[in-house]
Amino acid sequence: MIVAMIEFGDILISRPSGREAFLAARSYLFRDTPDQDSIILDFKDVKELAPSWGDEFITGLKSLYRNRIEVANIDSPAVKAELEVVLP
Repeated sequence: MIVAMIEFGDILISRPSGREAFLAARSYLFRDTPDQDSIILDFKDVKELAPSWGDEFITGLKSLYRNRIEVANIDSPAVKAELEVVLP
């Protein structure tokens, strides 16, 4: 399943909005993702990813989907730097 991160905005900041995005994505992914499918986070057109937003959203997904999370279309250096922290 591909999750278009731009759906949450092009500047992803703040812990509360990251938590809200995680809860929305979780309910959608639980319903539509078979157990063996990967979750692909597509960062096309996302310009900024704050550590607090990434912690809430990506760490939350990691707790549910473990090694099934992949990323794609990372154009922004800021997004790339944050992903290196939360998805080592």
